[in-house]
Amino acid sequence: MELEGTIIQRLERQTGVSKAGKEWKKDEYVLETPGTYPHKVKFTIFGDKCDQMQCEVGKSYVVSCDLDSREFNGRWYTDVNVYMVRPVDAAAPAAPAPQQPSFQPAPAPQFGAPEVDNSDDLPF
Repeated sequence: MELEGTIIQRLERQTGVSKAGKEWKKDEYVLETPGTYPHKVKFTIFGDKCDQMQCEVGKSYVVSCDLDSREFNGRWYTDVNVYMVRPVDAAAPAAPAPQQPSFQPAPAPQFGAPEVDNSDDLPF
């Protein structure tokens, strides 16, 4: 799934140690989608990706993410886990946009002797 919008808030980085003794970290951001009815989406970048994918408040990004829901004590919680972030200007495809065909009217018919083109030496 991809979301596009502007980062409106960066939450404080969280760190800790797992039960297995491994250190972990996560960054959380709030993205606001464009449009008449904008939505705010909090997403998470986890682990080593925190240092690779830094977002700046006020800039627009395309966020590729997975949604994951889980139940705890009868309540459901949904996480938006990001695996790729890229600036909106870098998200545009490198190929040029297709051009619209242009309409040109056919040339007006010429009456009289046809013009002879002697520029090639082909016999037909």
